[in-house]
Amino acid sequence: MSKQTGKRGAEVDVVDWLRRLPKAELHLHLEGTIKPETLVELSRRHDAEPLSLGDAKALYQYENFIGFLTSFKAVTERLKGPHDYELITYNMVRELASQGVVHAEVYISFGIIYFWKKEEVEPYVEAIERGRLRGEKDFGTTVLWIIDAVRHFGVDEAAKVFRKAAELRAQYPSIVGIGIGGDEARGPADQFRELYAEAKAAGLRLTAHAGESVGPESIWSAINIGAERIGHALAAQRDHELMEILAQKQIPLEINVTSNVKTGCCSGYDVHPVRHYFDSGLMVTINSDDPPMFGSDLLGEYVIAQERFGFSLEQMRELAANAIEASFLEPAQKLELLQRVEQYGW
Repeated sequence: MSKQTGKRGAEVDVVDWLRRLPKAELHLHLEGTIKPETLVELSRRHDAEPLSLGDAKALYQYENFIGFLTSFKAVTERLKGPHDYELITYNMVRELASQGVVHAEVYISFGIIYFWKKEEVEPYVEAIERGRLRGEKDFGTTVLWIIDAVRHFGVDEAAKVFRKAAELRAQYPSIVGIGIGGDEARGPADQFRELYAEAKAAGLRLTAHAGESVGPESIWSAINIGAERIGHALAAQRDHELMEILAQKQIPLEINVTSNVKTGCCSGYDVHPVRHYFDSGLMVTINSDDPPMFGSDLLGEYVIAQERFGFSLEQMRELAANAIEASFLEPAQKLELLQRVEQYGW
């Protein structure tokens, strides 16, 4: 796979070509970007007996979705204060830039701060903003924030999260949208209809994780409460009418192939629907979710898409353009990035 013949007849190094292709990441959790090396640095700050790199890497090993949640908790527990959030934000931007990512829209869980740490979010937002601004200045990759509520914590907790996002948006325009993650079965999207209407009225953009671990009804519910983008959408393939609606309305799908396989929500790469969705005219975007937890990153996901699912380089360019088009950037910024993708060649 590493070499292909380009338009001008010359050999192309595909991985290098995909690395340099201007890409946008639309489904990435800040707390899920902590690499083992960063975890060691956090452990040195806070643990009486700091983790070795080997110990840190062992925390990222798991066998199923419950094991993933346990690993995720073990990693995020090392985030003790705002300074740690500034560190992981800066490191995230540096890592994204190294993969050719020009823009990212990143989920932050206020619930971890409110309900696990029992603290107010303002100092943490100040910290991630410091990390974002330093990262953008040093590496050029832009970042917007999507504030994520844990749906199975209930509507009242989500209301607190979304209203705080709306309040902080006045001070931090980089806070651009809201979403719901967590257990779909215990937190159906239709419970959040009024909150989504309120968030939209406050100028926030709307996303929702849906159809990752339950059926197509979750995606229908997300669409019905106004979600502009759908995270995962694995179950859409089981509903022909839903597939037609997604294609007709061109609702962007935040596809996370390796995540779906590693969590067991999809039984293997061979049965993942990403190619079927693309061929059916759905607006597919490629994303990485929680990269170190799944042993991949956005560049790796592009390589997997090209290698395992047979996307041509021209189709990979289309996937990159889809993500920029589906972003919550202002129109002028979108146009600039779309032109960079269009002019990128081989």
